[in-house]
Amino acid sequence: MRSAACYGALALAALLALASPGVHAASPADAGLLDHGTLTGKLIMGYQGWFACPGDAAKRGWVHWSDAPGPVSAPTIDMLPDVSELSAAERCPSGLTTADGTRIDVFSSQNPATVDRHFAWMEQYGLDGVALQRFATAVLNDAVRASADHVLDNVRRAAAAHGRVFFVMYDLSGLQPRDYPALVRDWARLEADGMTRSPAYLRHRGHPLLGLWGLGFAHRPMTPGDAQGLLAQLTQASGPGGITVLGGVPSGWRTGTGDADPDPGWQQVWPRLGVLSPWTVGRYASAAGADRFRDSNIVPDLPAAAAAGADYLPVVFPGFSWANLMRARHNPDKAVRNQIPRDCGRFYWRQVRNALGAGATMLYGAMFDEADEGTAMFKLVASSARTPANPPFVALDADGCHVPSDWYLRLAGAAAQAVRSGQPPLPELPLQLPTDFNTR
Repeated sequence: MRSAACYGALALAALLALASPGVHAASPADAGLLDHGTLTGKLIMGYQGWFACPGDAAKRGWVHWSDAPGPVSAPTIDMLPDVSELSAAERCPSGLTTADGTRIDVFSSQNPATVDRHFAWMEQYGLDGVALQRFATAVLNDAVRASADHVLDNVRRAAAAHGRVFFVMYDLSGLQPRDYPALVRDWARLEADGMTRSPAYLRHRGHPLLGLWGLGFAHRPMTPGDAQGLLAQLTQASGPGGITVLGGVPSGWRTGTGDADPDPGWQQVWPRLGVLSPWTVGRYASAAGADRFRDSNIVPDLPAAAAAGADYLPVVFPGFSWANLMRARHNPDKAVRNQIPRDCGRFYWRQVRNALGAGATMLYGAMFDEADEGTAMFKLVASSARTPANPPFVALDADGCHVPSDWYLRLAGAAAQAVRSGQPPLPELPLQLPTDFNTR
């Protein structure tokens, strides 16, 4: 065990590396240490890659910025990306303006330059890579599948260029059991096209890693038998090398309670997985809630996952807000702005500390670019003065602190360092809050 002095040295090193406004890129020596052969010791970020604008390669108009012809009429995001570093060719005028009339731009994930920029940030801040979300319903629509393929190619190239890792995670939401063969064919096609042979594709336990998010949740059509059949078909479609499957599962996977399907047959599915990753977003909303979740879920989950023969990947998230999305979807009762406050990063850091302190050896960060539900960790608009007056958005100063747009990339970098160290970090934030922080 390291002494408190050693922990302090680790925190100081993280502070020196990350706290200055101009964060230095990782050295070539550091980049060369990234092991593409294991998930262990890594912080992997979820990457939606679903944003599109009129005139981009997807040719689908506004996607995930708005449910209407433009964000100005029905925005579906609660947080705005900081696009100050993006070139003019990377920007999409949203039609939104700040209170003083300044134009607000967004971006398209179809643009390879922007995806490359995101991976450059990952390299700069010491993040390991991403699980690229591939929504399974996309395989049923040619145009949507083509746009998803384009983002996948952007990610594959950018990850390789910046020494990061990636793997595909199918989100099964909305997919019916009758459509599972289409998903299997999609995976077989990606395999045949050489995706998993990319030097950036993450492997674990000796095989390419494939994520399946949505196994075992309550009120979904998938049964344990369906899951067993899908896993068998995906394994067969993967060829002689096989795959390691990462399951995105409910927080109550072990007990069959809460958000989990109570069917006991799921207990025979879990040993078929190489990694279990229980979903936590929205399962608690404060530091005290995160502590209770650690004690009731993470601590007993770890040995249960090991007994099932699986590794355990806890999910950590910075906060939550989906008010604009709910208004656009005509659910005003759920339109709560800043529903789970970020508390200037302390909420996120508490979860990192709890997971690693309980013995986790890997982390999943939800999410890199999820602006719709306010869990994004990339560069975000920091000041409420740079958001529209109406409808309301959430800036990084929502909780009374004035932090730079890259604050959560810095925290994620410190979390990645902690995972790699194999030791839990100190409870305090590893970065110095600005001196004008309002303690309220």
